[in-house]
Amino acid sequence: MRYAEVIVDLSAGAVDRLFTYSVPDGMAVDAGWQVEVPFGPRKLEGFVVSMKDECGLPPERVKPVLRAVRDYPVVLPELLDLAVWMHERYLCNLVDALRLMIPAQMRGDRVRARTVRVARLKVSRAEAEAFLQANRRAKAQAEIVRRLIEAEELPASALPASALRALAGKGLVEIAGEEVRRTPLALKDGARSSDPELTPGQRRAVSEIADALERGGGRFLLHGVTGSGKTEVYIRAIRRALELGRTAIVLVPEIALTPQMVSWLHARFGADAAVLHSRLSAGERYDEWRRIRFGEARVVIGARSAVFAPVENLGVIVVDEEHETSYQSDRRPRYDAREIARRRAAAHGGVLILGSATPSISTYMRAMPGVRSENRLELIELRERVHGRPLPEVEVVDMRGEFERGNHSIFSGRLARALEDCLSEGRQAVLFINRRGYSTFVSCRACGYVVKCGACDVSMTFHQVENVLRCHYCGREMPPPKTCPKCGSRYIKYFGAGTQKVAEEVMKRFAGARVVRVDVDTTREKDAHEKLLERFRSGEANVLVGTQMIAKGLDFPNVTLAGVVAADMSLNLPDYRSKERTFQLITQVAGRAGRAEHPGRVVVQTYEPDHYVIQLAAKQDYRAFYLRESAYRRKALYPPFTAIARIVFSAKAAAQAQAAAETAETALGEFLDREGMRPDVVQMRAVEAPIKLLRGLARWQVFLKMYFKGDLEGVSREMQSLADRAPEGVQAEFEINPSNLF
Repeated sequence: MRYAEVIVDLSAGAVDRLFTYSVPDGMAVDAGWQVEVPFGPRKLEGFVVSMKDECGLPPERVKPVLRAVRDYPVVLPELLDLAVWMHERYLCNLVDALRLMIPAQMRGDRVRARTVRVARLKVSRAEAEAFLQANRRAKAQAEIVRRLIEAEELPASALPASALRALAGKGLVEIAGEEVRRTPLALKDGARSSDPELTPGQRRAVSEIADALERGGGRFLLHGVTGSGKTEVYIRAIRRALELGRTAIVLVPEIALTPQMVSWLHARFGADAAVLHSRLSAGERYDEWRRIRFGEARVVIGARSAVFAPVENLGVIVVDEEHETSYQSDRRPRYDAREIARRRAAAHGGVLILGSATPSISTYMRAMPGVRSENRLELIELRERVHGRPLPEVEVVDMRGEFERGNHSIFSGRLARALEDCLSEGRQAVLFINRRGYSTFVSCRACGYVVKCGACDVSMTFHQVENVLRCHYCGREMPPPKTCPKCGSRYIKYFGAGTQKVAEEVMKRFAGARVVRVDVDTTREKDAHEKLLERFRSGEANVLVGTQMIAKGLDFPNVTLAGVVAADMSLNLPDYRSKERTFQLITQVAGRAGRAEHPGRVVVQTYEPDHYVIQLAAKQDYRAFYLRESAYRRKALYPPFTAIARIVFSAKAAAQAQAAAETAETALGEFLDREGMRPDVVQMRAVEAPIKLLRGLARWQVFLKMYFKGDLEGVSREMQSLADRAPEGVQAEFEINPSNLF
């Protein structure tokens, strides 16, 4: 008798353990298989984690596996090991990690292969022609046979049904189901492209990466200025991996970037390229996943979740724009795709490439001297744009001076003139503002009241097209007030600007402006990213207005102007990374201009023109920014010199959330004293969360900052345990180095 150790597909701590089931004779089941098992009175799906030949339980207590859900292992051995590691590393339920390894619709058998009925000849050509000679008067049947002689098969739906049934009854034709793959839009263009000539810097980069691949692996930070050709380095490294019989994964931070990267890789690798991301339909995702699983596609492109693609013999894994916070999951399991990528590359003896023009501080630090070998990244730099093109000329505009001169519009005089020049020359422009909607908040000029969401402690944003105020955290909507809800005044004013207002102002002020807007509101529908960006790429639109979705990676040869409408928007947020993110956004937006033969120009509008972040971003001097920012982080004891962890408690009543946080703070303090860890802790306190009300729940947190030399794993386990033991009526989430602290 063989026995399967199964984790059932229930996300609950009480069942986060292996259950033993017997495997009936003749049933093909092994580790990694998806199975159905009896669980109490129910039948549940689960994943086989391991097999064994003996079982210490009494036979009457061991129930049999009911069936294999699929006739192949859905989780490869390496990914099974990865899930077990994630279970320990991210303190999540094992089944939550295993669920990441397959498309969600494969659970519960909610998606299947798509088939169509096709007709084929069952007889030889000579027999078919003999039938035509003998049955000239059966015109419909004869026409079907003629068409099938010419074509190997035809869709049954395109043929006369009664005649087709008659031919099948005579044994001349068979009608069978044939699988039809659902192809994502980005893979439908079959155009192929040739290799461009590499620059000397690109050749050195490719050579170094290829050597590491052939030696058995390596980890690289590819730091190149915008437009320096990092993508071409990725492509050549992937090609070398394929030549060695290996596979590759390319991660991009935004779904908006996926179609462009897919088109580039599909143009080079054809059917070897597959795409995985959350905006695919269930059928497309399932079909692409199976192509990858069975080795029909060897190059996978996608957003964060594509890091779990079921490739074997992984040779290269690329994390493009590695600095983006979207690589870190904001829900359990709270994994970091960069860390997963590193582990997968190491497991296969492959190469990890982290690429960016503006690497995160923590990543760049790992490429500096003195880092321990197990953490070290080899630095490869591309310091010039391809073809020796210059970086765009950047102009910083002081908006205080514009205001003093009576210009109260969104656009400074210089940005307005630059837009007029750009459009008159037949070029394209990109305008960036990291706020969607029309106005950022609505206020009463009589009493100062700001309209806030009733369920969240944030101001509501006005969306003019729908004429609603909307909360960007919970989605709650309300009509804009005509009088102040607090004092009754009619002096209601709309402040600030979002993407809607910028787009409207462009269309009002600039003749010939054809605007496309890319933000969360305009890209909700399937394939919306591809369609909107294709309008801009084709020249149908000549001004692209958007949020951070358009701030990196996109390559449009005809863009000669980039405008940062409000550079200060993220500069003074209460987050230690606000300066880093502002530098990255400005630098990345500037990099969209002048990427082809026409020189680029960038206008950065700000109320703090002398701030070092603005000045260094204008110079695109990453090294100077890194030195200044890392010195500040070291002095202020912020990551990567320390680790930040917190438990966020949420409850309907603020007193309930506060009590839970203060109780956990006391328990955590006792743990630190008991284990002798107090000296490793920089700061620990229970405090109201920065956003104190979210989706109708009051929020308090236990915030901890500690040195890396301390037992971070031990403290994390204790904090997760405290979160798991939150009192009834209180939700608790443990986070370590969260992507945002709000």
